[in-house]
This record gives sequence, structure tokens and C-alpha cells, in this order.
Amino acid sequence: MQDRYGIDWNGYAGAPFWRKPSINRRVFFRHLGAALGGYFLMPGRPMERVACAAVSPKATAKNCIFILLAGAPSHVDTFDLKEGPWTPASFEPETYGGVRFPRGLLPTLAGQMESLALVRSVRSWAAVHSLAQTWVQIGRNPASAMARISPHVGSVASLELRPHDADPVLPVFVSLNPSGGNPENGYLPPEHAPFYVSPAGTGLANTSHRDGATRLSTRYNLLLELDGDLRGSAPLGAGPAEMASWNAAARRLMYNPDVDRVFTFPVEERTRYGGTAFGNACITARNLLRARLGTRFIQITLGSWDHHVNIYAPNGGVNALGRQLDLGLGTLLADLKADGLLDETLIVAMGEFGRTVGNLNGQNGRDHFLQMSALFAGARIRGGRALGSTDDNGAMTAESGWHRDRDIRPEDIEATIYSALGIDWTTVRHDDPLGRGFEYVTFADRDLFGPVHELWG
Repeated sequence: MQDRYGIDWNGYAGAPFWRKPSINRRVFFRHLGAALGGYFLMPGRPMERVACAAVSPKATAKNCIFILLAGAPSHVDTFDLKEGPWTPASFEPETYGGVRFPRGLLPTLAGQMESLALVRSVRSWAAVHSLAQTWVQIGRNPASAMARISPHVGSVASLELRPHDADPVLPVFVSLNPSGGNPENGYLPPEHAPFYVSPAGTGLANTSHRDGATRLSTRYNLLLELDGDLRGSAPLGAGPAEMASWNAAARRLMYNPDVDRVFTFPVEERTRYGGTAFGNACITARNLLRARLGTRFIQITLGSWDHHVNIYAPNGGVNALGRQLDLGLGTLLADLKADGLLDETLIVAMGEFGRTVGNLNGQNGRDHFLQMSALFAGARIRGGRALGSTDDNGAMTAESGWHRDRDIRPEDIEATIYSALGIDWTTVRHDDPLGRGFEYVTFADRDLFGPVHELWG
């Protein structure tokens, strides 16, 4: 599929796009030459400023909840339903304002349809789990040179966003139920790393001392007294000051009733959210936003969507994961809406790619596939609709649904998150260790990727 510059985006993965045989090089370089010509006709305006001149972030969100559906859910069974002889009767498909949706599989989310925008023209660059999962979290090819130092989207948000409190109790970026190999802060300072928690509703682990609060205070104050001269020693540089800062931050978490209220919730509440680890994470995300203790970007990971075998098993496969997602996310949406927090919180739920379409494979499952879909809600986006569409069986984008008229890629979703949070997605930082200039969204100077502002209507 070619865009308006004659670029076949299916040829991007695995090599620089300008070297791909599928590129119409003549058209591309004509476009590039026109851009350069325009630049030289505007003296005194550096290219970076020209690229940023038209940037206008939506800035409708104070917070973001990013839900990684690790393992790649079947788009044609969830957010881009395609019906056929394979469709279980229990899915009970129903139409909501022109949007076909598996009400039987996701009944709680169906009840929140007026808040949901289902983006059906998304396409992954790769169908390899680890590679594609990293790609959607850092917004760039993990095999590229800069990827080695690239931070998670949440770490960039942490860098850019001021916490609600000038002296926050909790980090800006919190990652709930993390899976192995999650990207971290890259080359950014360690305070922008994700704070990993797997909440169980029984409080935040390791925030109490075996000898009690009084004994901890005594020991901590003694440590400060003994290390006072060392911490202020100029020859040792910033190390002691950083350590003191980390100690103080950890100390704020201990015996803190506000923190306890975030990570402690009753059995009845856990049951309402589904009684699962994912449900517990959704409760925690809600509590974090209610508490306003500094956290602005929350990632929740819900894994095990890799359904090559028996995808429609009554108590397994997409049915089991669908129930977890439905009760957790659906109840979270309802609670945020009741709190007045949904309009200031962007919610994105997506996997790393989709799954094969049409009839099931020989093991009654679905295999890896590049076409996929994503769910958006909150931040004053216009819900109750699908953005973009696929062909009859869900294999390819038929209508992109946005102004660039091509597949939506992970880089575009990254730019959308930044825009919603009021962050300039064309930012280029020149403090990276490789000295190349770190772009928040790759190829920012060429405008190859950008936000899907059509989500807002």
C-alpha cells in the first residue's frame, strides 16, 4: 500500500526505508527536494524550528493509561469483529451505532461503547513477539542503533510532564504487572524509569520495617547524621546527593497512609473488577489517578494472548482473556467517568500485532499477523465509533480513516499519546550519548509519522 508520496510502507521493517526496492525513489526524492527548497527560501529559520512550527498538540489529557495486550489478541475476534462459520454463538455480535462488536465476549465494554473509539487501520511492522512488543513501547524499530538508548514512551512522558505535586510521593511512570523484557528509561536519568508493581490489594510491598516504624526512624536519622559530612563532600561529585535523594524518595513511601490507600482495597472491590491480577492493576490505576501523588503515566500489562491453539476454548483462549479485559477495563472506564477523571485521561489498549483471519488453523487457533486494531478512550476523544476499516476478512486496511491515508503504525500511536498529553512529538533532544539527536518520534524532521487527531472528531 502506497501513501501519497509513493512510499510502500510495507517495505519499511528491517531496513532503512529509502533503500527498499518497493519505494518509488523518484517521487520520494522529489518530495524531499521540494522540502529542502522550501527551507532555503526561508532564511534564518532552522529546519528544526520549521518542523515544529505547525505542531499543535491536543493537550486534552493530564494522564495516560497504556494497556499492553501482550501476546497479540485476535483483532477479528475483538476490536475489529469479522463474523463467519468460525464465530462462537456465545460472542452474540451486536451493532452499536454502526459498529459491530462481540457483546457476548465483552459485555461490560459494550456498555461503555459511547466512550470507545476502535481504530481498525493499525498495522504492525513485525510479527515477532519480543520485537513488536518493544516497538509499541518505544515507538521505533528495536533493531535500530538508537533503540539501544531509547526510553519507553512513559519515560519520555515522565521527563516532559510535571507531577501534580512539586515533591511527588510516587514516580510519574508506574508499570503494573510487568512482563519480562519491558523497555525502561533508556539514556534518560533514572528518575524517569518505570516503577514496577504487581498489586494484590494488600498494600505496597517492602514499605515497612521488620522492627517497626519507630525503630526505622531511629536508624534512618542515625544514618543521616553519620553520613552528613560524606553527603556534602564536593570531591565525590553528585553521587552522594543522588543517593540521599533516592533515600528520601523511598522514605516517603514507607508508613505512608496515602500510599497504603492506593495499593490496599477490599475483596469486594477486587471481585467487582473481575478478581484477577489485571483487575487489581485497573483498581490501582484508578486509585493512583484519584490520589494525585505524582503518577501521570500508567502501563498495565495483560499477557497470554498468543492463541495458536484452541482460541475459542470455553474456559481458555480469547474467552478467558476477554473476560479479564472486559471486567477490568470496562469497570475502570465506568469509575473514571463517575469520578470525572476520564475526560483528562487517555486510555490506549493494544497488542503488538494481530492474528490470522478467516478460518482457524489446524489447531483451532490463529497465528501471527501484521494487521491489528487498537482501543482508545478518554481525553475527550469522540467515542461510539470505529476509525478506519479493513476488508471483508480483516486482512488489510480498506479505509485508513485519517488524513495521512495509510496504515496507522506504532510511531503514529506514540505521537498520538504525546499530542494528547500536550507534548511536542517532533522534539529532538541533543543530549543523547550517541550525539545523533534523539527524536521523540522517528523521522520527525521529515514528518513521516504523526498523531491520529481524527480521534477527536
